[in-house]
Amino acid sequence: MTRMERIANLTGVVVPFVGVIVAIGLLWNRAVDAADLAILAAMYLLTAVGVTVGFHRLLTHRAFQTYPWLERVFAVLGSLSVQGSVMDWVADHRKHHAHADKEGDPHSPHVGHGTGLRGLWHAHTGWLLETQGQADWKRYAGELYEDRHMRRIGRRFPLLVLISLLIPTAAGFIVHGFTLGGAVRGYIWGGLVRIFLVHHVTWSVNSICHFFGRRRFDIDDRSTNVAWLSLPSLGESWHHNHHAFPRSAYHGLRWWELDPSGLLISALERLGLAWNVVRITPERQMQKTHVRISA
Repeated sequence: MTRMERIANLTGVVVPFVGVIVAIGLLWNRAVDAADLAILAAMYLLTAVGVTVGFHRLLTHRAFQTYPWLERVFAVLGSLSVQGSVMDWVADHRKHHAHADKEGDPHSPHVGHGTGLRGLWHAHTGWLLETQGQADWKRYAGELYEDRHMRRIGRRFPLLVLISLLIPTAAGFIVHGFTLGGAVRGYIWGGLVRIFLVHHVTWSVNSICHFFGRRRFDIDDRSTNVAWLSLPSLGESWHHNHHAFPRSAYHGLRWWELDPSGLLISALERLGLAWNVVRITPERQMQKTHVRISA
């Protein structure tokens, strides 16, 4: 990783954190209202879905198919989460699955960086200063590399970061009566705070969901399911389920495993915007469970 890449990633970690500190001050002084929180929620959902449904289930694992134009929309939404370009994200995540919790995994808490808190720190944030964006696009994201539209979206990542901040700033400016103060509030809540929350929820899947939680499938890596994280992660924290069946469009495999991203894919399917949706039958799940019921 180059020095400039480290600086860029460190900036992406530190600046949203500063925004959260400012936001706490604003909350303490009541300089926040329902409009600010609505901008935060809308930007969170749009960009988080861009990661969970777009970057992850569609572009990385091909858990369903859709129209090329919708693939590009998801790629843009995922880019607005400020987690790296679409090709970097997909290549890193495919490399993670290829070497899950073994040497070569970009963000395992169990190999290469000690154990315990040191490993957990690396999986959550430390990897951004060492291994993020270093996976070979041609090897791990070949079809995206060959797609000129995806390459164009990837090259425009810096512009998309700017747009990711301009949208909530403009929204705050408008809803607060075309005032500078409203623009600043939109920038802080819908921009910096939202980026901070989306980042740390996503990174928690890398760290917490390979460290704490429950397991039920007989697989080699150390992924776990973490129920309390399922709502903010939009279903991504059923991570052990995902590692057992990476191509599944649904990470929540039981009726009570909350999976908003899976519900959105089902809605797209009903609207004719998604097809060949990958589902895992109970029989396939039983084949991988730790405890098998004998006949």
